[in-house]
Amino acid sequence: MSAKKETLGKTVGVVIAVCLVCSVIVSTAAVSLRSLQQANAKLDKQTNILEAAGLLEAGQSKDQIAATYAKRVEQRFVDLATGQYVEKDADYDMYKAARNPDESIKPQPDTAGILRRPNVASVYLISNPDGEVTRIVLPINGSGLWNLMYAMLAVDSDGNTVRELVYYDQQETPGLGGEVENPEWKAKWDGKKLYKDGEVAIDVTKGAKASDPYEVDALSGATLTSNGVQNTLDYWLGENGFGPYLKNQPWKS
Repeated sequence: MSAKKETLGKTVGVVIAVCLVCSVIVSTAAVSLRSLQQANAKLDKQTNILEAAGLLEAGQSKDQIAATYAKRVEQRFVDLATGQYVEKDADYDMYKAARNPDESIKPQPDTAGILRRPNVASVYLISNPDGEVTRIVLPINGSGLWNLMYAMLAVDSDGNTVRELVYYDQQETPGLGGEVENPEWKAKWDGKKLYKDGEVAIDVTKGAKASDPYEVDALSGATLTSNGVQNTLDYWLGENGFGPYLKNQPWKS
């Protein structure tokens, strides 16, 4: 009996020791990889913004992407209630702020299905080599069929003409709603108009006429995803989103 207890004790001791060693290894790996994960997240963000800005070239290295971003992109922060610039720390994350009740509101109505909207949003001003703002990149999100979809909407300095709609994080059905990332569908947005007579007029619809400046053809077989794109634009371009900012156009001040 004593021998059995001794054997059991040794077994438990070995298991505990192995667990402790594994915990130390996992913790050490997590800490050592954190900086790499943060660097990769930063690179992904810069890549998505440059794509929306029309400045991403095939085969660019990490250093080239970082250099282009530093030269041509300026991050600003917008009070969505007023449409004016405010000061925030460079590492401010609007989507993290949306989860903080002190830094966000519940949309009324929540047409985009985002649950909470940050009080302050990031925007990215794209300048030409002479320093003139040529595009504004707006981060937007909204519910699709399965989950929230995140995108960068690039607008000309007139605040009305679309250049790019880049979805970079979505979980829609491949071959259907997932076609929001298809280059052919993305190309249909170039030159479309957002507003008509001061109201949001962009329309994601089946059988859209390519010649109509306000219509974009809906995704084939993905009605709910297409509706999600429409709802996202309706909300973020409206009075509770970037509407006041695009109307005030403070980048021209």
